[in-house]
Amino acid sequence: MSRDCCEKTIAAESLRRQERRALGVVLAINAATFAMMIAAAMRSGSSSLLSGGLDNLGDALTYAASLAVVGSSPMIKARVALLKSALILAAAAAVAAQILWRLAHPATPLFETLGAAALLNLAANLVCLRLLNPYRNGDLNMASAWECSRNDVGEGLAVLAAAPAVWLFGNGWPDLLIAAALLAMFLRSGLRIWRASWTQSRAAAG
Repeated sequence: MSRDCCEKTIAAESLRRQERRALGVVLAINAATFAMMIAAAMRSGSSSLLSGGLDNLGDALTYAASLAVVGSSPMIKARVALLKSALILAAAAAVAAQILWRLAHPATPLFETLGAAALLNLAANLVCLRLLNPYRNGDLNMASAWECSRNDVGEGLAVLAAAPAVWLFGNGWPDLLIAAALLAMFLRSGLRIWRASWTQSRAAAG
């Protein structure tokens, strides 16, 4: 019995180390990608790139929070998941504000910069998803981190599609449409994580 408990403890510690390692890597990737996306958004005037950059910032903060509570109680993880949902919804609000501003000040983004940054962003997002994929069915903490990463891949594909569309139509509407689609995705994901974390928080409270 004692040996069985010891083996389970060792396995749990090993899993926590693996989770911390994966979260640390994706945190670093998202922080670097955020800086690249914001710089490219400022250069190109792209709303979808700015939306993606804000998403990367939110994800970096989310992964930092996930990293901090690896091995913590279900209640703490549920509260951190509530924080994650708030960060996602805050990113949605920022995207909505950017879309409204761009509608009032229309411009055509530089599709070359948009395309290059979008391609780098997608590659980074795919690496993060691969790192977190083994934990997609884990606890709420890791599952919500994986969901953020999965959303990032969708965001990366959408932003990449904006570049040829801007070139083809010669205006900024495709960029704004992609930004609006990302806004809808952020809202859906943020609300889903909020509901799951609220349910777990109430269950943990007994």
